[in-house]
Amino acid sequence: MSAVSDLQHERVPHPGLSLWEIVSLVAALMALNAVATSMMLPALPAMSEALSVADNDRQLVITAYMIGLACASLFFGPLSDTIGRRTTLLIGLSLYIIGGVYSTFAMSYEHMLAARALQGVGAAAPRVASISMIRDWYSGRQMGKVMSLVMVAFQIAPVIAPFLGQVVLWFAPWQGVFAALTMFGVLLLVWCLMRLPESLDPVNQRPLKARSILSAYRLALTTRVTVGYMMAMTFVFACLFAFINSAQQVFMERFALADLFPIVFAAISIAMALSSYLNSQMVENYGLRKMSHMALLGFTATSLLTAAIAYSGTLTIVSFIAIQSLAMFFFGFIGPNFNTMAMEPLGRVAGAGSAMIGFITTLIGALLGAGIGKLYDGTELPLVYGVALFSILGLICVLITENGKLFRPQHEQPQLATK
Repeated sequence: MSAVSDLQHERVPHPGLSLWEIVSLVAALMALNAVATSMMLPALPAMSEALSVADNDRQLVITAYMIGLACASLFFGPLSDTIGRRTTLLIGLSLYIIGGVYSTFAMSYEHMLAARALQGVGAAAPRVASISMIRDWYSGRQMGKVMSLVMVAFQIAPVIAPFLGQVVLWFAPWQGVFAALTMFGVLLLVWCLMRLPESLDPVNQRPLKARSILSAYRLALTTRVTVGYMMAMTFVFACLFAFINSAQQVFMERFALADLFPIVFAAISIAMALSSYLNSQMVENYGLRKMSHMALLGFTATSLLTAAIAYSGTLTIVSFIAIQSLAMFFFGFIGPNFNTMAMEPLGRVAGAGSAMIGFITTLIGALLGAGIGKLYDGTELPLVYGVALFSILGLICVLITENGKLFRPQHEQPQLATK
């Protein structure tokens, strides 16, 4: 029996919506960020030329978006715990659309960065609220399975987004890509208005007060499992952001694959979507820790192998694509499970907890990834060395969290509160 039919048979926590629709909607909401960062990659050269941007500064349109996303998460998380997930989503999507219109008509790079930051602010609401909705409806391994199903659909976005961006560029100038991103936001807004129910139980509503918010954040920052896996996710996401920031230059300039870039990017992303689907089928049998810890070890080993081959000067385009695909395959087992384990102790403050996790992982991860992008020197070395370092740091975080014992069964979790 499929993962979806299993869950539908066990529980229907969202009357009026099939699990397929809720997974599709939440995935689309989460995909807003993936689309907003990857669809525009083919347009970066034309945009930077039109707005007179230095080559190593063009990726700042991604960083500005991610900073807005991270910072606004701290606001939208508590807000969603007070006014509900649905209203929070509608506010955020409206801001995203305004930022999209602004970016489409930006006349300078400064205006473009401001517009992208506003888009990121708006996109924080869907990111925080969508994860909180899953936590409202599910827990434990069920939550891990649903998150994996969402991630499968969500990861279709980076597979097709660069290609869609390239298609837009065949018929329109670079501004057309930003117009298309705006239209995606409009479609999501209409979908939520027409179909999305409120998931927040009134019992779990929290007043929007400074003391209440700080109490929720304190819980998130003093829970050992949450802090440990949040920091591990931060370094793993830094690897992903470094790849996104550097991919366009590495593939189009270093390996001279300008015409094939969308296809190569899609091929690598498919590996991540495949592993997320496999994770949804396997996580209930093998457990969150066993699946994610094995994947993290594989991801770290792959990153070190890439760095060693690049250092030897024998890295080819074929080997680079193959190894990056393998790394992304491992990543698909890490992201949803780490997020599930970080969120698991935060059921009563899911919105604020998701916000704090999103803030830390996105802000630090984006800044680290941007730093790697700024170091681009015409070779792949800054990227592969940076990813190797971040993967080691992520593994160290997990080892500390688990007191040096990987693959720990769920009933043998380490002490929850930090001392």
